[in-house]
This record gives sequence, C-alpha cells and structure tokens, in this order.
Amino acid sequence: MDVTEFKVKESLDATGATDALTDREKHLIGLAVTATRGCIACTGGRIENALKSRIEYETVRAAIDLAAAVNAGVTLRTAIEGAARNGVQENCSTGECSIGVDSKAE
Repeated sequence: MDVTEFKVKESLDATGATDALTDREKHLIGLAVTATRGCIACTGGRIENALKSRIEYETVRAAIDLAAAVNAGVTLRTAIEGAARNGVQENCSTGECSIGVDSKAE
C-alpha cells in the first residue's frame, strides 16, 4: 500500500502548498497537530524541522503549550457537558454519587 493510492494525498499536498500561510505558520500548526494527535516520532521531527528553520525554541515551546492548553480545554468541556447530559450533578449533589446504583435495591 502506498500513500499515493489515496485521493486524500492530493488534498494534503495542495493544503501544504498554500501561499496563504507562511512556512513558519505551517511549521507551528503542524507541530500543534502532531503533538495533540500523540505521534511522538512526528512531533519530534516537527520540533527538529522548526528549529532547523530558525524558529526560536521559545516559540516552539509556546506552540506546544498552546496546543496542550487547547486540548485540555476541550477535554474539560467534554467532561462537563457529558456529566451535565447524564444528570451527574443532580445524582451526586449530596457528596455520594448514585449513578449506576439502584437505590431501591439498597
């Protein structure tokens, strides 16, 4: 199987070739994406390429911090909304949570 077999490869190439973003912006966005996707090898390569492109270490670190903060925000909001949709607050308001426990069986 080769990546060129997939139509999405053309789209990825076209997106990467855009003049709407600077090379610096492309490096930092790529870094943020690979870091949040959890690819260690890709992230390491992105960091190395960003530094080779003369992007300052502080900027690379700031991009990673921002990506981590955004990801943490999404995680927190997802948990809050998930709990709200399932009535967790109402079922756990006394300090003891009765979610998944049949209170009549006790």
